[in-house]
Amino acid sequence: MPRRSLAFAAYGGSPPPSIDDSPPAAGDSALLDAYSGAVVGVVEAVSPSVAHVQVRGQRNGRSAAGAGSGVVVSPDGLILTNNHVVAGASEIEVSLLNLRTFKARILGRDPDTDIAVLRGETHATLPTSRLADSKRVRQGQIAIAIGNPLGFQSTVTAGIVSAVGRSLRAQNGRLITDVIQTDAALNPGNSGGPLVNSAGEVIGINTAVIMGAQGICFSVAANTALHVLTEVLQHGRVRRARIGIAGEQIALPQRLRVAAGLTQASAVRVVEVMPGGPAAAAGLQADALVVGIDGEPVTGIDDLARLLDHTRIGAEVVLDVLHAGARRNVIVVPVDRDDGFMARQ
Repeated sequence: MPRRSLAFAAYGGSPPPSIDDSPPAAGDSALLDAYSGAVVGVVEAVSPSVAHVQVRGQRNGRSAAGAGSGVVVSPDGLILTNNHVVAGASEIEVSLLNLRTFKARILGRDPDTDIAVLRGETHATLPTSRLADSKRVRQGQIAIAIGNPLGFQSTVTAGIVSAVGRSLRAQNGRLITDVIQTDAALNPGNSGGPLVNSAGEVIGINTAVIMGAQGICFSVAANTALHVLTEVLQHGRVRRARIGIAGEQIALPQRLRVAAGLTQASAVRVVEVMPGGPAAAAGLQADALVVGIDGEPVTGIDDLARLLDHTRIGAEVVLDVLHAGARRNVIVVPVDRDDGFMARQ
C-alpha cells in the first residue's frame, strides 16, 4: 500500500489532520502582547516591595534556620508574611530587590490565619504594595505570584484565580476561611509573598500548596490580612471571643431535626462548661446542643470559631440550644479569648 494510503488508514481512511504553522492572527498576537505587557508591568511595580525573609531560631528544641517571602505594605517598614515562616524566630533578616538588607522584628502573629506582621528596623523609606479589596476578586482573573521559592529571589509565576471562598486548615488546626485558590505555581519559600492582580494590587498572601498536586495553591485573602494588620497595630494581637465551653461536632438524627424544626445535619455538643466562664454564668449545661448563634447556624466547631470574632466581645450573644428535648435561647456575653482557655471556645 502506498505510504500516503497507509497514513490515511491510520486515521480511519480520512486525511490526517494538517499542522497549521502559519503565524498567529493579528488579534491573537495583540492579546498575547497585552497579557505579557500586563504581567511585566505588575512585576516591575511590585517586585521592589517583595521581601526575602530569613529566619533563625528554635524549633522543636533545636536551632533552626528557614526562609520565606513577605511584602512591604507601608513605607515605614510594615511587612506582611506567614506566621509559619517566622514562628519560633529569634532573629529575622529581610532583603529587598535593591539588595537593601535590614533586621526585622515581629509585631504580631496570628496562627489562626497564618498571617504575621513584621516591623523592618530601618530608617529608609521602603517601596510598598497596596492591598486590594479581595471581595472583588473573581474566578478566572489573572493572578501573579512573586516570591523567593527555594531561595531564588524575586521569582515570578502567573496563572488565574481558580476559585474564591475556599477554606484551609492552619497549622494549629483552625479553619482559615475566604482563601483564594490559584494555579500560579508556588514552592517552598513562596510562603508569605504576595499574590497580585493585573493592577498590581495584592489580593492575597501566599500560604500553602497541596503536596503531590499540580496547580492547586492557596493564598489568604487580602481582606483577612488587612484585618490582622489592623488588629495587631491597635491591640498587638488579633482579638477573638470565647464563651468558655469545650465541644464536639455531632450528627443530628432525622427525628430530632424534624421535632426541633432544623434543616442542618449537625451541631456542637457541649462536652464541658468552664467554671466561672460566660457559658457557666448563663446556665449552659454539658450535653446541650448548640445549633445557632445570633440566628446563624452552628454545624461544627469551625462555625463557633468563625462566629465568635472580636465584634462579639462584651456583647450579648444569643445561643440557639437544644437540651433535654427542648429548644431554647441562652444569652451569653463572650469575653476575650486570650483571658485564659485559649484552646477552648
